Amino acid sequence: MKEETQNSGCRIQALTHASAAAFAFCILNFAFPLAAAAQADRPAPRTDQNSQTAHTQLLEKARRGGIDVYFEGDSITRRWGATDYPEFLANWKQNFFGWNAANFGWGGDTVQNIVWRLTEGELDGVHPKVIVVMAGTNNVGGTLREGVDAVVVENVTSGMRAMLELMQRKAPDATVILMGITPRTDSRGGASVMPTIDAINERYARFADGPRIRYVNINAQLARADGAPREGVTVDGLHLSLDGYQVWAAALKPIFTELLGPPAGIDHAPPPTGDPSASAAPTGDPSAASTGSPTR
Repeated sequence: MKEETQNSGCRIQALTHASAAAFAFCILNFAFPLAAAAQADRPAPRTDQNSQTAHTQLLEKARRGGIDVYFEGDSITRRWGATDYPEFLANWKQNFFGWNAANFGWGGDTVQNIVWRLTEGELDGVHPKVIVVMAGTNNVGGTLREGVDAVVVENVTSGMRAMLELMQRKAPDATVILMGITPRTDSRGGASVMPTIDAINERYARFADGPRIRYVNINAQLARADGAPREGVTVDGLHLSLDGYQVWAAALKPIFTELLGPPAGIDHAPPPTGDPSASAAPTGDPSAASTGSPTR
């Protein structure tokens, strides 16, 4: 007697008394690879100690309050307002002082990692008036691609939808400014990942509803003709330079003025944080500890 089993799209025909080893082989080779892909709409923690320490620091920052503008994202966001990148931090203060802006980015985070941090309290009780979020480049990565990776597009879009819903539940009075993913190079310095990023950004744009979610894309100012970053707007083909951050600031400041009025003469945001591991830099230069990981 034969039986048919459907498993993750793989049809298995086997005798009822077929060996368990043969069945297990099919499970291992067909089910597990599909299950291994992280779902961006499901909270996923970073388990390394440095990330857990950073999460604790960001929880404390959230508890301090005084935050009207809440920045969320990965390393591209984090570096702008971090103590271990003093030149970028000076630019942050120059642009945002008086708007009570606080930075909650963390390097290397995927969309699902950020969803976890928000689920675990980093937005609780903050009550910001504006949330700025840029996320998804670490889900795309630098792997060479041909055309649009539809699976990645769907996964990242699903994760961003979950993140936006979570933000709106925890900060119902905030206007969310959803940023398009900025240009990046692939592992060979080319632009093969840009069709996928462009497709994600097209999906992000559909989330904009006007009053509660606004979509902002600055890639026209950052990208060359093939979509990869222009010379000078990143430091490594991914992370923004001072020039790149100033392009971003120029896009945000009119929106902040519209929503919050002009910046005040004082600022009530909590002090900036940085990479916890930066304190281990033996030279006394906090940036020395950050160069070991391009995602920080």
